[in-house]
Amino acid sequence: MTTISDPHVPAVSAEPIEPQLLDRDASRSRLAVVVGVGLTLFAVLNATAAIYLYRGISDLRTVEGRLEELGTFEQRIVARLDTVNNGFQSRFEKLDSQLQGSFNEINGSIARLEQNPPPTDGAGTSSVSEPVAATGTVMEASSSTEVAAEPTIVDTPRPPKRRVAAAPPAPNPGYQRTETPDGKVYYRKIN
Repeated sequence: MTTISDPHVPAVSAEPIEPQLLDRDASRSRLAVVVGVGLTLFAVLNATAAIYLYRGISDLRTVEGRLEELGTFEQRIVARLDTVNNGFQSRFEKLDSQLQGSFNEINGSIARLEQNPPPTDGAGTSSVSEPVAATGTVMEASSSTEVAAEPTIVDTPRPPKRRVAAAPPAPNPGYQRTETPDGKVYYRKIN
């Protein structure tokens, strides 16, 4: 077989050329770069997580501090409410004791009146007293014509004073009065 060689044309070899997949020196450097980049990313992720974790812990401490302050605030409010409650309770107890004293005094007066009835003239009057109208003057007993030594005055509420409506003022001749069917009154100036 003859070969024609041209110096400008590259030579073709009969052996198949296999590309070198892995070069030992190049593959080691590539592996080192990949591992370095991976470790760098891992370190950045860990640093970011640590920063967020530190912020979360500091926020948690702040919230715990505020919750402790809230507990003391609640205790102060409870103490003040107890003070107010005790004040009201003591006032109610004081009013209750005053009412009980008044009731006891009234009951004692009623018992004394039942034991010692008021002196009567004994002219056949019953032991039950009849209501007596108050006139604001000395009362007369219904069975006798004598005036009692101590007049009995019944406390009755005064009737409310009636206010006398003043007469409406005379209409002004410079205005005309108009009353509508629904009861409203209007005045119109006359020119």
